Amino acid sequence: AKMQKYLLYNAVEPEELPILKELSTIEICKVWSGMSRHIYRQLLKRKAVEIGVGSFAVVPSHASVAEGKVLPVERPMFVLSKTLKMFYNLESDETKIPDETPVVQPDFEEIAANTHFRQEIVEQCVQETLLCFAGALRDNKEVEFTFR
Repeated sequence: AKMQKYLLYNAVEPEELPILKELSTIEICKVWSGMSRHIYRQLLKRKAVEIGVGSFAVVPSHASVAEGKVLPVERPMFVLSKTLKMFYNLESDETKIPDETPVVQPDFEEIAANTHFRQEIVEQCVQETLLCFAGALRDNKEVEFTFR
């Protein structure tokens, strides 16, 4: 499966990241911004998007309101893959994507068209970024991933 490549026994070497080396930070941000918009559109259509290390999905949750009342709400979340969690020995809340939610892969062709990058560049850029992310998990580094 696609996720296997993110289960790292060794550190990520710079030569495994040819596209990230080639692109500027602004270009990498543009790719992820396109990715982010694409994911947002899928969530609006009630779909979950699987990106190798986990999935973005809208999950049922509860919000506390006045006088200790609790309201059922839905919120967008990133749910880390179980295999990855076990492999890197990570702890996080057990969040389940509702069974009726269809899970899709990102449409890199569409993202490429909207960001004016070639499809291979978008795909490589995303995969290499996730490889860096997995490398940080492996080395127990702090990771901050900001999505609007």
